[in-house]
Amino acid sequence: MTVLSFQLYSARNVPSLEDFLATLGALGYTQVEGYGGLYADAAGLAASLKKNGLSMPTGHFGPAQVADVSTTLKTAETLGMKKIFCPHIGPEGRSADESKWLELAEMLAKAAETYSKEGYGFGWHNHDFEFAPTTSGRTPMEILLETAPKIEWECDVAWVVRGKADPVAWFDKYGDRITAVHVKDIAPAGQATDEDGWADVGHGVLDWDNLITKVQSKTKAQYFVAEHDKPSDEVRFATRSIATAKKWK
Repeated sequence: MTVLSFQLYSARNVPSLEDFLATLGALGYTQVEGYGGLYADAAGLAASLKKNGLSMPTGHFGPAQVADVSTTLKTAETLGMKKIFCPHIGPEGRSADESKWLELAEMLAKAAETYSKEGYGFGWHNHDFEFAPTTSGRTPMEILLETAPKIEWECDVAWVVRGKADPVAWFDKYGDRITAVHVKDIAPAGQATDEDGWADVGHGVLDWDNLITKVQSKTKAQYFVAEHDKPSDEVRFATRSIATAKKWK
């Protein structure tokens, strides 16, 4: 089966992360992806992961964390990470023209150089706003990938779809840059409104049985990370999603 990782941001509201990690291990997960709010006690987190048979090969670090190179390197080393992804930029860092995106791309290019020298893959994780054309006609995603040619891309497939773009077309064009994907699903229109319209993997409108074969054939993805931005039941999401992934080669 495709090894499915679990983005722990999806479980940010669980009463006990320790108990939830035990649940993930029991369900058959062997990998998780970290995010910025978890790293205060990286050593303690590493111990909890090991106890439950889990590793954390990838992690999200916000722009401020990326800029704090020494702390991020120590965190990544403590947790055994292989790849560092910058996951988001707030509205203040975006622009209708290319200017803010070029600034971001230059920051990412420098960060990629810094972290690659230390042995880590470094890249960007998208949302939907990177697919709305700027005033020049180029999309922010194109600007980032073309201005920072050495960054990797963790492609969040469902956000690409929400950005009204065709993920397979992006796989065709930039598949050699995609080293990880977020495996996320979208609920049918008007459903799961309490969950911001997201769905458990295999229980939404995206044809993941087909998409996963496209990802595997057209990209260099090494990590496949299940994510739900607002699950009402984290255990349900984790359980159903890995059940779907177990059907894949």
